[in-house]
Amino acid sequence: MIASGLRFGGVAALLALGIVFPLVFTNPAVTSDAIYTLIFVAAASAWNTFSGYSGYISLGHAVFFGSGAYLTGIATLDWGLTGSQVFLLLPLAGLVGAIIAVPFGLIALRVRRHTFVVITIAIFFIFQLMAYNLQSLTGGTSGLLAPTVNFAAATYNNPFYYAALVIAVAAVAVSWLIRRSRFGLQLRAIRDDEDRARGLGVRTMRVKLGAFVISAVPVAMVGGLSWYFTGLIDPSSGFDPLFDVAVALMAFLGGLGTVAGPVLGALIIEPAQQYFQGQVSAGYLFLMLYGALFLVVILVLPRGVIPTAAEQIGKWRDKRREGDGGLAGHRLAAAGAAPDRAKELA
Repeated sequence: MIASGLRFGGVAALLALGIVFPLVFTNPAVTSDAIYTLIFVAAASAWNTFSGYSGYISLGHAVFFGSGAYLTGIATLDWGLTGSQVFLLLPLAGLVGAIIAVPFGLIALRVRRHTFVVITIAIFFIFQLMAYNLQSLTGGTSGLLAPTVNFAAATYNNPFYYAALVIAVAAVAVSWLIRRSRFGLQLRAIRDDEDRARGLGVRTMRVKLGAFVISAVPVAMVGGLSWYFTGLIDPSSGFDPLFDVAVALMAFLGGLGTVAGPVLGALIIEPAQQYFQGQVSAGYLFLMLYGALFLVVILVLPRGVIPTAAEQIGKWRDKRREGDGGLAGHRLAAAGAAPDRAKELA
């Protein structure tokens, strides 16, 4: 009961901090980094809802990110939307991401895990090549420019920040609900032993596809938000292979298959990435640091920060209980021996 209260209090405090953050830290550079961080909180949590719970590692979620960005861009420019009206397109971007995820999943999820990774990469490159070649729709290498936004200069970033915060909170909440549900139990059964899960009556294809589609929605929504915030989308930024590496690294660092793990990973990695990108002029050096971090996480913390910390805390508590139990036993033994010793002395 106490642990549940502390957990609820921590979540409430974190949410309150998220709400007041742009009001306290008004520096545009800081709030810009916060927006990108929230975008990756949402994307990593959504990715973990499928890959972390099912064990199927996807390296193709950038398909949904880019599709959501292009859908938002094309609709905004064709319909002449401006200002806050563009934010109303984000649910539509999420719907388009879910629609794309259905045939994507039906193709990729017919195979097992290792082959699934290869298929997601192949489909990702198909979408990237389509973005390059469908110039009349996507603008080709020139991409799509966002219209000028007439938000107040002093609080220009705030609408983007709160839109990203809403999507991130929704993605984490969905991840939490799924983990506590029967659907989430079926996903974890697939992760542990898919054949046994199928033998127990789990409709594995339907469950995997459902989780895949759900995970696509927030990723497509933050893709649309990213286009509007950065002001440009092109094939290399919309369909970026480093996006998939980033969300996977965030989930692995924090704790794959946990609710809080991807959030912690995004809160650590994305601000660090923004900082190092500003400090390191050579792009290749930054990519080397990124790859080295991935190797360190896999080799040193294969279970992630949160599961490893929970395991260490559990061991410490067990040792403390054993120590308290041993001390209590010694005291009881000493108390029992005292009368006998008194009789001997008498």
